[in-house]
Amino acid sequence: MNSLQGKLLVSSPSLIDPNFRKTVVLVAHHDDEGAMGLVLSRPSDVAAADAVPLLDGLPGANDPVFVGGPVQPEAFIVLAEFEDVDQAAAPIMGGLGFMPADTEPDDLGIKRMRLFAGYSGWGAGQLEAELDEPSWIIVDAEPDDAFADDPDELWRTVLHRKGGPFSLMENMPFDPGLN
Repeated sequence: MNSLQGKLLVSSPSLIDPNFRKTVVLVAHHDDEGAMGLVLSRPSDVAAADAVPLLDGLPGANDPVFVGGPVQPEAFIVLAEFEDVDQAAAPIMGGLGFMPADTEPDDLGIKRMRLFAGYSGWGAGQLEAELDEPSWIIVDAEPDDAFADDPDELWRTVLHRKGGPFSLMENMPFDPGLN
């Protein structure tokens, strides 16, 4: 399979894992050894600058911390859009990448950023098996997806953009059994 880095994984209605129900995940890394991504649609009630004061003053510091996934929820990861993506610790797509941990944030030319607590991870072959189930719908990512103004609506927005039969899913209730 080709790398899904820079793509979105949109949870299908059949995915009932509470960590990923009605979520959108940006795949930040994917190769034969596994995959890593960030849930873009789970904001918390804590402001980024309150959780990591070093980020105060950066664009997005007053935005909430997002729950990036169930792996290492105590670890913070900064996803940023850089003026020069070569400044990123690991570029993902376009100007998006991870903020290096060992530099001064003010020196990086960050246009906007989002702080994540934890991440989503898959071992070798695990994501591919989930795609065969099919638990996920693959959608091309746009840089604005990572910084959606209304992350609670991102799942619907991305399914609508995918179009065709996927746009029918966007209005499904959280629990289809209640229909």
